[in-house]
Amino acid sequence: MPLDHETFDVIVVGGGPAGSTAAAFVAMQGYRVLLLEREASPIYKIGESLLPPTIHGICAMLGVSDEIKNAGFVRKLGGTFQWGKSKEPWTFSWTQSPRFQTSTSYAYQVERMKFDLILLNNARRKGVDVRERHRVLGPALEDGKVAGVEILDDAGEHRIVRCSYVIDASGSTSALARHVSERVGSPFFRNIAVFGYYLNGKRMPEPCSGNIFCAAFDRGWFWYIPLSPTLTSVGAVIGEEYSDILQQGPAAALADLIAGCGSIRDMLSNATRVPEGPYGEVRVRKDYSYCHAKFWRPGLVVIGDAACFVDPVFSSGVHLATYSGLLAARSVNTLLGGSLSEERVFTEFERRYRREYTYFHDFLVSFYDMDQDLNSYYWAARKVTKASGVGHEVFLQLVGGIAGSGERLYASDREFIQALQGIGRRFGPIQDSGDAESHNGVSGPSSLVEVPLLFADGLIPSRDGFQWTEPRGSKSVHQLLDSGLPVKRAV
Repeated sequence: MPLDHETFDVIVVGGGPAGSTAAAFVAMQGYRVLLLEREASPIYKIGESLLPPTIHGICAMLGVSDEIKNAGFVRKLGGTFQWGKSKEPWTFSWTQSPRFQTSTSYAYQVERMKFDLILLNNARRKGVDVRERHRVLGPALEDGKVAGVEILDDAGEHRIVRCSYVIDASGSTSALARHVSERVGSPFFRNIAVFGYYLNGKRMPEPCSGNIFCAAFDRGWFWYIPLSPTLTSVGAVIGEEYSDILQQGPAAALADLIAGCGSIRDMLSNATRVPEGPYGEVRVRKDYSYCHAKFWRPGLVVIGDAACFVDPVFSSGVHLATYSGLLAARSVNTLLGGSLSEERVFTEFERRYRREYTYFHDFLVSFYDMDQDLNSYYWAARKVTKASGVGHEVFLQLVGGIAGSGERLYASDREFIQALQGIGRRFGPIQDSGDAESHNGVSGPSSLVEVPLLFADGLIPSRDGFQWTEPRGSKSVHQLLDSGLPVKRAV
């Protein structure tokens, strides 16, 4: 049946981590979901360094933990930085924070073509109708509300596909996001990235061999990401004032930049650049950090890079994408279920997502000041998050992706239940906590727990984590917010 004669509950635009995550979570609630992807899989993407909440929270909820574990990705325990006043590299590890349990204190460095395909195929298995080589041209409007999308299908035919809600996860080149609000570039990060791939680069000593290595130099900074025992992703992020270097071509520019950064030059001293294939091209990305003034309008929500993007020093891209996919899916599920208004659920979505983005953005403004020591960066993390905890722990929570959302990783359902019991002894019964089996059926090696009420007039996740609900019995919730302790599993 031609698409212009079909109607769906939800149309998701884009098959990257944000789109696949949102589509799967909506389909898991029984709704009819169409996902439209402009290209054919597998698709090359940058953004290869992940954070623990994506691996141990979102991926566990999606049911792809075993696939991720068996994919052969490089394990990442933290990060190593040559940054700030100290000329010697320093390393952080998530094991240094009690909010990351031992078995959840790592993430992966991934080849995005493989990782993204795992998530997209999982969406298919969850019942999502995935159609590739379908280009979305713009929104289809009815009485000022987005009621579908205009597309060019894989045969080059122009069609209109209708639905109850559109989720735009089509990235920085979105054809829909400008219909929601203006894109505002960050005045602090007017940067350009030049990046490519190398074979047989050096590795840091164990246990840091899988860490991302970030090295500052006089024109910006480098990332150095080990993707396999032999393959390394290498990229330079430079200020736009140095853009003239690109006039010689991307490959020559990257070689010149590497020559100007001693530590990266040393790591690549015996390496060769990948000569062909998807990793054989040196690429450039501009318009580097931005955020839309608003993330939704009636009938349409933007997530992932379609909504915002921030300088990737701390590998926030896929984390923000998958987290926004979860938040958007909760909001759409709740709206389609008829229990809360569109304004109510998407106000909650936007406040939570913008808060997470803002934590990364505002901390990076301070982190880019190279005339500071590590303690100054710890202080900046406390200032941004308004947290009163130990400096290095607040820093780890922020760069680990669990500061803005109130989430905490637990290694098992048993640890989660023990945490609830401990909170209950301190504050009395916690309303709507439930037990391990009541939280959307997820059991396994890890889980995410979320503070249920982040804003005084906000919403909390439902018991199964797939929808929003109005808070009830707020007294103990406010006490828990004051204590900083988590109380409710969100995924």
